[in-house]
Amino acid sequence: MFCHSKILTTLLGILAIASASAEKKPNVIVIMADDLGYGDLSCYGATTFKTPHIDKLAAGGQLFTSGYCSASTCTPTRYSLLTGNYAFRKKGTGIAPPNGHLIIDADTFTLPDLMKKAGYRTAVVGKWHLGLGEKGKGPDWNGELKPGPREIGFDHHFLLPTTNDRVPQVYVTDSRVLNLDPKDPLWVGNKKPSPDHPTGITHRDSLKMDWSHGHNSTIHNGISRIGFYTGGEKARFRDEDLADKWVEKSVEWIEKNQDDPFFLFYASHDLHVPRIPHERFQGVTPHGFRADSIVQLDWTVGEIMKTLDRLKLTEKTLVVFCSDNGPVMDDGYKDGAVEKVGTHKAAGPYKGGKYSVYEGGTRTPFITYWKGQIPAGKSDQMVCTIDLATSLAKLTGTETPKDAFKDSFDVSEALLGKPDSKGRTHLIQQDNGGRGKFGFRKGDWKLTKHPGGSARNTVVEKQLANTKVPEFQLYHLSKDPAEKKNVIKDQPKIAAEMKAELEILVKAGRSRPE
Repeated sequence: MFCHSKILTTLLGILAIASASAEKKPNVIVIMADDLGYGDLSCYGATTFKTPHIDKLAAGGQLFTSGYCSASTCTPTRYSLLTGNYAFRKKGTGIAPPNGHLIIDADTFTLPDLMKKAGYRTAVVGKWHLGLGEKGKGPDWNGELKPGPREIGFDHHFLLPTTNDRVPQVYVTDSRVLNLDPKDPLWVGNKKPSPDHPTGITHRDSLKMDWSHGHNSTIHNGISRIGFYTGGEKARFRDEDLADKWVEKSVEWIEKNQDDPFFLFYASHDLHVPRIPHERFQGVTPHGFRADSIVQLDWTVGEIMKTLDRLKLTEKTLVVFCSDNGPVMDDGYKDGAVEKVGTHKAAGPYKGGKYSVYEGGTRTPFITYWKGQIPAGKSDQMVCTIDLATSLAKLTGTETPKDAFKDSFDVSEALLGKPDSKGRTHLIQQDNGGRGKFGFRKGDWKLTKHPGGSARNTVVEKQLANTKVPEFQLYHLSKDPAEKKNVIKDQPKIAAEMKAELEILVKAGRSRPE
């Protein structure tokens, strides 16, 4: 009897430990802003407007001062987040065109695949911009849009298929365009469909937001875009309603899956161009629609957190807030961003922004929050969005294939704010599409490589411009965070070592040890 009782007690103890362990496996929500700079939030130093909901996450969790995305444009960062691989390793991962095919191979083991393997329900809501359909064919806008999110691990999706300055302005869910009338088929192309097709050039006087460069093809909702499309009138959305719709769909999905572990990738379009926030946010800042869109973004974060509170999920959910790249002012539309910037420093103390391999291009807001599990504090550990894949594998106790997540490091302890935790020791930063422009940070040292001697968007507060620069530059970030003093001539040995290491890592096909 004693023996049986002892065995029973032991078994109950094991079950209790297993249950406690299971309870610590959190829901995960990754909120990715679009074109948000290091200095664009009040918790990161903005003073002319407030972001209280994001500030609350930062005050209750870990605010990273060396948090990065892996690329300074949207598509390659999203590719790297979901695959754990640097985008420059795969051709065709630059900014995706309107009719682009899915750039993540369906047989790739992805972050959502990992979460499904760990027993999670998975969803992506918001901006996709990773292509849809097969290579060589692209999207079938009037049929099934496969392969797509479902084929790389997402159970559910509610998406803007490209990015909103590119056509078409429709939602995609269940692998189809939502509300598409078969009698009014959708056509998307690269050439003008007819001589009388209205564009931002031929009908410029009709626009409610004028273009400055490049965004002058098909007009929808008084805004001209990149690319051409016709039809699908009932399926088209109003730009001002994007944030509200994505909050609505995210809340619906969280409510539906509240009893199971879930992983939600909430990919905001704020504050990417065209910046058209809902009318209730227009004019709430002194900086025009760009900063108004930041306040709208902050509201969306607040709505998601209110939902977690209401459902009593806040203590069961890890929230990661990040951005896909750094800031840009004039990115194709005359929305007052340059003229109304005032004293606001979108990139904070850093040089460069979107399209740049300087710090402002990829060093962005990065916050982790898990009530009761992550202590409040500020961390200077280096972490990157590309690291979420391997870090979540560790956090959920899930094995991954050996050839998966080749550039994703386990920084889970740093993300959780553990004492004496370490982030990554080095990071390769790229601009767009793997054209050989790199930033390479190792510790406090930063090497930049600009083949051809040209850098873009080095001064964010002004309009986009190319600047002549040396092919290689070397900076000591702790002494010179703004990358003002190139010390490559003073430190030839360090420069040579970093050049060699960068070349090895680029050619090796992976940077995480096997």
